[in-house]
Amino acid sequence: MTTDEPTLYDWAGGAAAFGRLIDAFYDRVEGDDLLSPLFPGGVSRAHREHVTLWWCEVFGGPARYTAELGGYPSMLRHHIDLGITPEQRFRFATLMSRAADDAGLPADPEFRAAFVGYVEWGTRLAFSNAQPGAEVVKEAPVPRWGWGVAPPYLP
Repeated sequence: MTTDEPTLYDWAGGAAAFGRLIDAFYDRVEGDDLLSPLFPGGVSRAHREHVTLWWCEVFGGPARYTAELGGYPSMLRHHIDLGITPEQRFRFATLMSRAADDAGLPADPEFRAAFVGYVEWGTRLAFSNAQPGAEVVKEAPVPRWGWGVAPPYLP
């Protein structure tokens, strides 16, 4: 990444954009027959805020999830032995993509390719880590997602 290339976090609109994304996503989850059972009683405001911090950090924003909530090991603990099914993983990815539209995240192909790339990577890792008895990597940094092969088009 060059110094004049924006982070995905900045390109999306910063913390406010990711807050809208996570709220739109969990609003969809709460109405979804496949995913809502993972959140009995609904998705708390605290959970939404914590996940927003994670997504902000992953996409190049401030490292607040690491500083305030324990980083990757903390996120991992929330997924151990959840028993996520392949169908739930796919639904998560689908609803997250729809939530990006709901939240007004950038629709340019370069941003969405990077966004969906992270969603696929992250949901597949969460699925693997959530299987009963899974051998997991317990210590790792929070990923810092970038543009990948298609940086933003800046005319």
